[in-house]
Amino acid sequence: MTDRRKNGDSESVRAVTKVEALSTGISREVLIALHETEGVGRVTIAKALLHGAGQRPGSLRHSADFRAGDWRERGMTPRQAAAVEHNMRPESAERRRIRHAAGKMKIVTYLDDEYPELLYQISDPPWVLYYRGRLELLRNPAIAIVGTRVATAYGRNAAGTLAEGCGSRMTVVSGLARGIDAAAHSGALRTEYGTIAVVAGGVDAIYPPENKALYAEMADRGLIVSESPPDTILRPGLFPLRNRIIAGLSFGVIVVEAARRSGALITADLALDYNRDVFVVPGQVSSPKSLGALEYFRKGAHPALDANDIFQAYHHRLPAFSSREKDDKDTGKKEMTENVVLSADELRIYQFILDQPCSVDELAVRSGMTFGLLHSVLLSLLIKRRIQQQPGSVYHVL
Repeated sequence: MTDRRKNGDSESVRAVTKVEALSTGISREVLIALHETEGVGRVTIAKALLHGAGQRPGSLRHSADFRAGDWRERGMTPRQAAAVEHNMRPESAERRRIRHAAGKMKIVTYLDDEYPELLYQISDPPWVLYYRGRLELLRNPAIAIVGTRVATAYGRNAAGTLAEGCGSRMTVVSGLARGIDAAAHSGALRTEYGTIAVVAGGVDAIYPPENKALYAEMADRGLIVSESPPDTILRPGLFPLRNRIIAGLSFGVIVVEAARRSGALITADLALDYNRDVFVVPGQVSSPKSLGALEYFRKGAHPALDANDIFQAYHHRLPAFSSREKDDKDTGKKEMTENVVLSADELRIYQFILDQPCSVDELAVRSGMTFGLLHSVLLSLLIKRRIQQQPGSVYHVL
């Protein structure tokens, strides 16, 4: 656990277990106050809790009444200790209550039963999560979908289609950014398992502004969570901290499109650090917007062509299909594919394959398309489940 949230402190300390935190007797109100004290970050709080856990049980039960000297004994600097003492005063607590109510947010802490189980398993879990929406979504099996903010039409379509498919058995987690994130949320929003947005700023602030309508739908139908207190000033360093929560909440991370320096790759790296899976939706090898994601195949990432690839990876951890879904799976595949809208290029290639199975070389000759465009069209048809690839790169209609 490294503390970089507020004071630039890069000191590390081991993670605090929930049992240790509860043994100190610290209240959730004190934990929230510590979290919202300027200059006090995750490691500072961890050191105080580890100190308390090493003392008699309940050593922090009355910490709301501690003076600055008591907090200094627990590893804080004089400035931090004075700030914490001030933030524990009744008038400060009342200001927090009013601010939370005004922001229409609720709070779940590391001490609460509602805290997501998967976050206990990472090395640097957040102490406090602010939220709007359906907290029960945190109990669902989840998969993250991330990617570039400047997505192609192919990427947006792939993210939305994949999210809609995954949403039948898993909650889709993303970061509410423009591009791939927005497409993933939109695709999963009306599915059975819904979608969770983890944002870098406070849940009371809409960012980016163009996602205002999506934000409103998320607050109503989905869940918006953040580690950042209300009125937090958004800054670049908060986004990697947000990404660790996206990875931490999820069984695995799907990268749809990402350039070599894309922030989405931070989420993928964190997933690997947390021993979570990374999946990649194949993109054009010549596209700069895909190069960063494609490199993860060299790190052992799994290909993700549709939701079935994700379900197969986690079949032992997912709920069974409902009877309605089983019926759809057995008798509704044709109806599902018939309802998918194809672009002009996709329809052209589909009609070639409909006549007879074709290899990539045959399709290139018949269509006159460049290899890059043909590759993109074939991938899109695979994701839409209109065709399947056989050995020898021969394509058949489903």
